[in-house]
Amino acid sequence: QVQLVESGGGLVQAGGSLTLSCTTSGRTFSAYAMGWFRQALGKEREFVAIIIWDGGNTDYADAVTGRFTISRDNGKNTMYLQMNSLKPEDTAVYYCAAARALVAGPEESLYEYWGQGTQVTVSS
Repeated sequence: QVQLVESGGGLVQAGGSLTLSCTTSGRTFSAYAMGWFRQALGKEREFVAIIIWDGGNTDYADAVTGRFTISRDNGKNTMYLQMNSLKPEDTAVYYCAAARALVAGPEESLYEYWGQGTQVTVSS
């Protein structure tokens, strides 16, 4: 069983920055592809960014490309999402997720483990 805990959410003005962290339990963090997803109020959860097991490849949703950066530190069992130039439309609950595979795509069904989410609110 893998437990994921997100942190770093909060309230920020448009144009500002936040860094989210996702810390995992267990000793096999490096065996999982990881991802960030988000769900705005009244909307479906959507893909934000993914990173393969060693951080060697990443992918981003078009809406965040160029503004967000996903990274991971396998020595610390932690994944990060650096969010810059935030917009009000980035307001959502952000979830981290782990796939029991070294490489995984953006489909939610590939991710077996999920955190409880952290709220990000961007004011205009």
